[in-house]
Amino acid sequence: MTLHISKELNNKDKQHIDDQLYRFNLKHFPKDLGGRYEEICLFLKDDNGTVRGGILSELCWNWLEIHTFMLDEDIRKSGYGTKLLSELEKIALEKECDFIKVDTLSFQALDFYKKNGYQVFGSIDNVGREFKHYYLKKDLKNI
Repeated sequence: MTLHISKELNNKDKQHIDDQLYRFNLKHFPKDLGGRYEEICLFLKDDNGTVRGGILSELCWNWLEIHTFMLDEDIRKSGYGTKLLSELEKIALEKECDFIKVDTLSFQALDFYKKNGYQVFGSIDNVGREFKHYYLKKDLKNI
């Protein structure tokens, strides 16, 4: 058998990789956490239905992970980010998550997450040569 590396972008192949990793991981997680995967997306819309911000996240086993959190620049620091984050935390609690994790760059929302009870558990220097990449977590067990 000869194997080769392909750079072809193919959704079917991407799904295969995700599925295989999921099956492998499932063998190692407690049975009661099996099948706990769900995308959770919240959108902030104006009166015309235009999206002004939102959170793209997923619940996986006993945690929720924020992948993308964005607000239009003209509405930042107006409380909408905190409202979105609070709603997401409420959903995570209802779904019995133990924690939420997120990452952010030093020019993005580090202070926002800290203000909302997230704690840095790791970082990488020299991102884009001048920034830091932070990894944060919020434990939900004590809320």
